[in-house]
Formats: sequence, C-alpha cells, structure tokens
Amino acid sequence: MRKVLFITLSNIGDAVLTTPALETLRQCFPEASIDLVADPRSSLVFTHCPYRGRILHKHKKAGWRKLMGLIHQLRRTSYDLVVDLRTDGLAYLLRARKRLTKRGVKPTGPHAVERHMAVLAPLRPPAASIPPCRVWLQAEQVQFAKTRLSPLPGRRWLALGPGANWAPKIWPASAFTALVNAVKHDFEGVILIGGPQDRERSQAVSVNLPLPYVDLCGSTDLLQVAAVLQKASVFVGNDSGLGHLAAAVGTPTLTLFGPGQPEHYHPWGNHSAYVLAPNRQLGQLSAVIVAHRLRQLLDRT
Repeated sequence: MRKVLFITLSNIGDAVLTTPALETLRQCFPEASIDLVADPRSSLVFTHCPYRGRILHKHKKAGWRKLMGLIHQLRRTSYDLVVDLRTDGLAYLLRARKRLTKRGVKPTGPHAVERHMAVLAPLRPPAASIPPCRVWLQAEQVQFAKTRLSPLPGRRWLALGPGANWAPKIWPASAFTALVNAVKHDFEGVILIGGPQDRERSQAVSVNLPLPYVDLCGSTDLLQVAAVLQKASVFVGNDSGLGHLAAAVGTPTLTLFGPGQPEHYHPWGNHSAYVLAPNRQLGQLSAVIVAHRLRQLLDRT
C-alpha cells in the first residue's frame, strides 16, 4: 500500500492513545505515506511524526460547510486504505480501496488502546505486541525544557498537573500541597504544569510548598510540556491529557480519578498507575493514600 489515511480523535489524551495504532500502521506498511485527519486542538502531537504525510483538520464542532470542504479536499486522493478511529461515517464518503473502522470489531481488552488495535486486527498477527504511545519531540522542545527547569536543584523532580477540564475531575489544591509535604524527602523540586486556566490553582498549590518549584502553567504548548514531562522523575495529576503525554514520553504517571472510567482511559504503559477516589469523589481522596501509591509506583519503576 502506498497511500494511507488515518483518522484520529479530538482530545489530547484521546489522540495520544491512537498513536500505538499509528505506529502499527507504519510497521505494516513501512513505505506508505500516511495522511492524518486530526483536531486542531491535538494535531500538534503528530507534527514531528517522521513518517506522516499531510495533517488535515476536522473541527469537532464545525458546521456542514467546513465538513464538506474537508471531504472535497480528501476526495482528491484515492487511498489504498482508510483507518477511521472516529467511525462517524467520514471513511465511507472518501475514495478508498479498503476501509477499517470500529464497526463490529472485538477488542481483546477494555482499554481504549485495545479497542483501537482491534480495528487493525486484519493487518496484524493476533499475538503481536502493542506499541507504546508516542509523542515526537525535536531538539528545540528538549532545549526549552532544559532552560525552563534549570532553576531547580538536583534531578529528582515531581511534576504536578492540578487542573482538568471539569470541576469534579479536580483534586483540591490543598491536597496537592499535602502530597508534596508527604513525599518531600523523595524529591528535590516540583514542576507545576497546565493551561492558562490552571494558573490560579497552581498558585494555590505553590503557596506552602516545602520544595523549590517552577510554575509553567499557561506558558507551554503541547510539545513543550511533553519535553518538560520527559525531564520529570514522575507525574501526578488529575484525569487530563497531561497524564497521557507523560506516559507517552516514558515518565512514570499516577492519575487521580473521581468520575470517569479509568479501566478504559488511564494512561497506557507499564509505568502508569491510577488511584480511584472513594465514592468517585476526589474531595474524599486523602494525600496519604496518594503518597502511598506514588511510592509503590516509584518502587516498581
């Protein structure tokens, strides 16, 4: 196959969880040019993928005119294979010799990565291993992280993601501070990360921290924050895209779940773990429990 189209997902974490399927496509068709349909919010994840072709944007809330424009643009190419992980019908409107979608697939497990890989079952041996999630970084992002983290002493750094996109998914700022106090002898510095909307929360966390810290909330793009996470010893955060980015760059990751489905959407990888709050209420999750799980994670990584 020479021309392949890969239709990925919208949110940052969801997009990261599609990268094992993308890596599998590359393994199956090493000579193919793989175009991507992605959401503008998360397409930066794929920017430096060395084997991608074009990235075309599908706006999740775009009107029919923009959708028709995207379809017209895609139909200019006759694809050998379209892999559609959204399965919203787009694949059936395009010119393709073969289409693979989620319709009728039988996953081997409950996780989103396993569901994505089930779409590719016709292309791979049943016992084949699943590739890890990936984020592709360049020297400029690595240098950015090195520069921004240079004020911190030592190398044992705890990265914290105190924000999320929905209030019930957010562990209280005071609990993050209590966690740092509980594990302060295990680390030499703290990295606070998140979007501009998380600045007030990160400032609340930092007020009484017992360790030196760097607050990068609102001052990084997706690839820069991935490079920062790559420098951390471990990441602890709410259920958000940051945990998936951390896992994708190989950093041990502890995700705090209140509502949600951790068995389906926890960060993928051998160095990832999660804590489920009592009664699915993060306000009831104690820093003592999180500190214990964090030490367990560090002991096995």
